[in-house]
Amino acid sequence: MDMVITNLQQQRQVTEQLRREAAIKRITVSKAVEDIMKYITEHEQEDCLLVGFSSQKSNPFREKNGCTVL
Repeated sequence: MDMVITNLQQQRQVTEQLRREAAIKRITVSKAVEDIMKYITEHEQEDCLLVGFSSQKSNPFREKNGCTVL
């Protein structure tokens, strides 16, 4: 009996999840690509990989100092 109740609860959870997913607003891929391209062009001046860093200290990818043995 417990197994039947557990199975029923799982099926209800699956059904609720499917309802949530079905309610999500969808857009076409072409519209999504346009939005991504627009975002990229609007924010390209802030992208450090495109324009570089203002100073070497602000670069998180700079070479770290090696260990020194005293």
